[in-house]
Amino acid sequence: MFASRPAVHPVEAPPATDPVEQPRGVLMKDLPGMPGTPGGLGLRLAQFVFAGIALSVMASTDDFPSVTSFCFLVAAAILQCLWSFSLAIVDIYALLVKRCLRNRRVVCLFAVGDGITAALTFSAACASSGITVLIDNDLDLCSENHCASFESATAMAFLSWFALSPSFLLNFWSMASG
Repeated sequence: MFASRPAVHPVEAPPATDPVEQPRGVLMKDLPGMPGTPGGLGLRLAQFVFAGIALSVMASTDDFPSVTSFCFLVAAAILQCLWSFSLAIVDIYALLVKRCLRNRRVVCLFAVGDGITAALTFSAACASSGITVLIDNDLDLCSENHCASFESATAMAFLSWFALSPSFLLNFWSMASG
């Protein structure tokens, strides 16, 4: 009947040596390609250049307004150029002042904007490639049209979308994990 009682001995945690070295919570590293990194700036500049080339090549033809999907490609390329250029300026500013762009609202804005422009650019490139294949292969009207220009502009729109995809995925991942 004489049961022993357990003794409780409190254990103290060792004091932190430097509060700056041990942040509260877990911080994720900035991966290359995220906003505010040199990789992110490179992706934004690639998006801007490819969309600008697609826009200028398509606008250099005189018969693109007669096809709705080519007009859609021009509109999507304009939006892509504006979006990528404005975010490239933000990235340059963040790199110059060494500021982290990990604010939840900013990352959410970047992710939504990248998602919208990615969807528009990809759909415009797909529609333009379908019309280009129709004109080139099915109707054999390349002698009367600027098929090489249409194909080049469509390829540049796809390259712009390829450069936009990592930006969107990294922003979306950062938004979901933050």
